[in-house]
Amino acid sequence: MESSRISIRPFKLSDAADLMSWAGDDRVTRYLRWNTIASREEAVKYLKEMAIPHPCRRSICLDHRSIGYISVKPESGDDRCRAHLAYALGWEYWGQGIVTAALKMTLSTVFKEFPYLVRLESLVEVENKASQRVLEKAGFLQEGLLRKYGFNKVRLNQIEETEFSERTEDVGNKMEFVVPGQALFQELKEIVIQHYDRRRVEHLAFAGRKEEAKSSKMTLL
Repeated sequence: MESSRISIRPFKLSDAADLMSWAGDDRVTRYLRWNTIASREEAVKYLKEMAIPHPCRRSICLDHRSIGYISVKPESGDDRCRAHLAYALGWEYWGQGIVTAALKMTLSTVFKEFPYLVRLESLVEVENKASQRVLEKAGFLQEGLLRKYGFNKVRLNQIEETEFSERTEDVGNKMEFVVPGQALFQELKEIVIQHYDRRRVEHLAFAGRKEEAKSSKMTLL
């Protein structure tokens, strides 16, 4: 896939039809917290109330048409040093490096848009191996496993988390214990946690430039 065909931009109301083509697919929304969009009215409502007002929710575009989304949601107050990353892509575009390219575009600007941000993290269900590989290709590192961490469409899953941090040292772990309803307890799953280290990436970028100088071959990420 030619990278020049891929872009990210704010959503527009005119994206409603394209939004339905991917957000109306259960394969795409399977691991999302929001439900499959079933009508144009729902698509317009989502754009008006969720996508467009969001400070950093962008459409992933191929040849300027919306085929997915990528979102960064910063925390507030004392937790504003970190933000959550989420994304989805139309099923027919999986496996072509599009989300990886969109992730790298986002990483190149997000720390400038939010200068107080030092960590970007993403939660991925353990069974969602494809999404874990996408994050790894973008430079994220697996950090740990969150057991019985959160609900996703009635199920409470364990999640892999991915973080983007400018610090390499461990700043401590926070654990939350949640007791779900008895009827849901047997459906709990695991979620993986991964992270991305800014200083590690800067070092790799420097190494990549050195490699390019020696052999005209860039090996960054």
